[in-house]
Amino acid sequence: MSDGVEGNEERRRTGDAAGPEPQGVPEPRPGEPEPAAQPEPATLVKAGTAGRTEARAGAKTDEPATGEADDAAPAAPDASGTPADAPPDSTDTPDGPEAPDEAGDGLRYERLPDAPPPILDGVRARPPAPPGLATLVAAAVTALLSGLLLGDGLAVNALILALPLAAAAWFAARQAGRRPRRSSLCWGAGGLALLAVPVWSDAEWPTLLAVLAAAGLGALALHGCRKWSGVLLAPLGPVLAVRRALVWGWRGARERTAGGEKDLGPLLRSVLVAVVLLVVFGGLFAAADRAFADLLGSLVPDVDGGSGVPWRLFLAVLGLAAALAVAHTAAAPTRWDGLGPGPGRPRGRVEWALPLVLLDLLFAAFVAVQAAVLLRGEDVVRASNGLTYSEYAREGFWQLLFATVLTLAVISVAVRVAPRSGPRDLLLVRAVLGTLCLLTLVVVASAVRRMDLYMGEYGLTRLRLSVVAMELWLGAVVLLILAAGVFGARLLPRAVLASAAVAVLAFGLASPDKLIAESNLDAHRDGRTLDLRYLAGLSADAVPALDRLDEPLRSCALRSIAVPDAPWYATSLSQARAHDILTARPVRNHPCRDLLTDDISPSVR
Repeated sequence: MSDGVEGNEERRRTGDAAGPEPQGVPEPRPGEPEPAAQPEPATLVKAGTAGRTEARAGAKTDEPATGEADDAAPAAPDASGTPADAPPDSTDTPDGPEAPDEAGDGLRYERLPDAPPPILDGVRARPPAPPGLATLVAAAVTALLSGLLLGDGLAVNALILALPLAAAAWFAARQAGRRPRRSSLCWGAGGLALLAVPVWSDAEWPTLLAVLAAAGLGALALHGCRKWSGVLLAPLGPVLAVRRALVWGWRGARERTAGGEKDLGPLLRSVLVAVVLLVVFGGLFAAADRAFADLLGSLVPDVDGGSGVPWRLFLAVLGLAAALAVAHTAAAPTRWDGLGPGPGRPRGRVEWALPLVLLDLLFAAFVAVQAAVLLRGEDVVRASNGLTYSEYAREGFWQLLFATVLTLAVISVAVRVAPRSGPRDLLLVRAVLGTLCLLTLVVVASAVRRMDLYMGEYGLTRLRLSVVAMELWLGAVVLLILAAGVFGARLLPRAVLASAAVAVLAFGLASPDKLIAESNLDAHRDGRTLDLRYLAGLSADAVPALDRLDEPLRSCALRSIAVPDAPWYATSLSQARAHDILTARPVRNHPCRDLLTDDISPSVR
């Protein structure tokens, strides 16, 4: 056995914790500098084998390279970072000849690159300090209100819950030393404005759209992103921060309950005493006066009503998790802007411009045909296609809508690969893409005109109104792209998001179900048939319009519209108006089977 191995055995018997003595490493001669220490070597694997054996420096390998017994301790790496017992043909040995090792297995070792870091390590902020007292109180208030006010529908309760949620984010950001920008305050105010839709309207589809848009604006206010990657990925921030936020909130609560100047104990005891006093004296006053009892019953949520206590506890936990996630994101937001792709590789003028010029010519030809067909009237459509005006309009709308979306995608790709070397390239980009945007606006106008003709013939529905609103918003996006080509694209992502938020807010406050009912009733008075069954499936927003129908159409249309007797915090203004109308003029009991099955002729009012 070699001297190194004997030394290892001696140290193992004596209990010496020092590492094994390196083998085959020459001592530096007098006057020569010592070799510089190398960084920790990367992973070593056996080259040419199916099963790759990894070995870190100083870790025990599968087989002793020296051919000694298996229980011998591994040798320490030398000053160059190469294990002393590595085979002579290892690629880590400088200027070493390639030869099989002493064991005769003929294996060669190669260095593998280190594993890449996680994708979010470069954009995720450092963990913030534990939350302060104000943040914890705001989160607790959010949890309490979520358990009490949610579960019966959305109305003013959504706006009430947003206030402590915003307060938790504000306090957490201030504690972390973040000062909100004006743009972040504007996004937050826009999110609160969108929550006016469930207060105003009863229809579920505009309400859901407004709540989702409000959540998106709130996420953008928390992160302060400016690029496309940040605008699109910002809503993921609070969702991905839920697990870390719960641990963060637990640490803050433990610190605040451990005693000190900002201890939670006095506050919790004060809240408990206040609750007991309110319950005792409120019960006494309610028993003493029936009017006060009715007022108190309408204001205080019924905990036992609705879905029960377990469901409300779940909502409270969900509200607490959401508040902590929002506060954690405000204190340490993820910089999603750092994940955005860099500028694309510019292409040559011919390679870039030729496809778009041909696309412009195709758009121009289509626009010319559309102008000839839509302006000359129904006779041209019937003679050329054998279709009615409404059938022609319906046939092409969806294709034009998809063409608009696809054009926006083409423009986004073209901007990345457009040449940017000089003024001529910039002029070419503006000319080609500007022409494409202008022609796209004509396509948008053609699509909207088609749907307008179709709705004039068959009436307005939720789907038709939604796709027209979508097409109009896409036209607004094209206009913003044109403006970005003139004034610069720095504000384009946020401008597109702001236009979407304004469109959602206007769409919700316009009460789409009310517009649908009024449009169909006006068409019925002009001599068109009435689909009473479809109108009976609308929300309470349509009750004021349907109330103008004569009997028995009025009662048959209003009988199926549900106006629940919800608490004040879950009742929208449309529901309140519908409840007053149906209370003043109750629905009569008429046979409605035939009326709800067939279309109503114009002679029936």
